[in-house]
Amino acid sequence: MHQSIIASLAALTGLVAAQTPDGFAPSASAHLDVTFGSKAVSPAGASLTKSDLDVPSGIARNTLLHAMIQDFKVGSDGKTLASTATGPASYMGPAPPKETPAHPHHYVQVLFVQPRGFTVPAAQAAVVRSRIGFKLVDFVAAAQLGAPVAGNYFTVTG
Repeated sequence: MHQSIIASLAALTGLVAAQTPDGFAPSASAHLDVTFGSKAVSPAGASLTKSDLDVPSGIARNTLLHAMIQDFKVGSDGKTLASTATGPASYMGPAPPKETPAHPHHYVQVLFVQPRGFTVPAAQAAVVRSRIGFKLVDFVAAAQLGAPVAGNYFTVTG
């Protein structure tokens, strides 16, 4: 029986190298393969351009939750994870503002085992809905998720 998985994608600035950036908490040591269309995020910390991604505009600079998708299942190939869920926070592509000088924004993907009967904790519901000011460490503690299974990140310059 496959366990369900929950994934979270948060935008952060000012961080560097590994499966999750140095200083990012909770850290992940196992690599999570992430692909946007045909563009793979490899190695962790790869630099992508806005044209590599599906990028909406007009998001203010802040720590921002770009997606929280639950109910991932292992595909028939035994390797690929997929979900038909669109939430609790549907995918919103990166859209870093143009800056002078250009400042890279870090987008971190973290994969957790989803507890049976998972729901967003009431104390975290408002920040997940608004997406702004999301703190993964606080969410993990409130949801009792434990350590991440795998992670990855990429940078995009505005």
